[in-house]
Amino acid sequence: MIAYLQGKLAHKDRTHVIIDVNGVGYEVKISLQTYDSLANGLESIKLFTHLQIKEDSHTLVGFHSMDEKFLFLDLISVSGIGLSTALVMLSSFSSGEIRAAIMNENIGLIQSIKGIGSKTAQRVILELKDKCKKDAMFVEAGLASHDQSYGVKQEALAALVTLGIARGVAEKSLDSLIKSNPDASIEQLIKLALR
Repeated sequence: MIAYLQGKLAHKDRTHVIIDVNGVGYEVKISLQTYDSLANGLESIKLFTHLQIKEDSHTLVGFHSMDEKFLFLDLISVSGIGLSTALVMLSSFSSGEIRAAIMNENIGLIQSIKGIGSKTAQRVILELKDKCKKDAMFVEAGLASHDQSYGVKQEALAALVTLGIARGVAEKSLDSLIKSNPDASIEQLIKLALR
């Protein structure tokens, strides 16, 4: 897995960038949120990435912030939302606006995004509402900074799901472990969750 890329911005387009990392050019799909955050002529950039591997393609998607990356991962976990649709969503509204729409059950805002119909908008709200509320409470509780604590939880969750633990079970376990061990590392959380 490629967690991030740091290198010279060789090409910038509204839908993708090419990052030169020690002489190797990586084509990375991006949202307009990330595009707007990249200054023209920037020598060095760092994008957090997600690599999607399918039978016929390998697609690298880049994000300026971990917050945007985690929302993207949440969105593509919803049935009917693929990589392209999630990028359109992140290009249409900010991460905060999308999360607020999900938590407030604003079907109209989500449905206003190109490619999202009524049923898909309802599914997004149904599947992500509790998760967004839980994550918002987690951040407001001040257990740590958003990128760090949320990132630790998401990394541990991804590892546990990869190890074959059901997502819901892993999430419940991690929530209770983080409350009792707020300074635990990703590795410690995974070990504790596997006991």
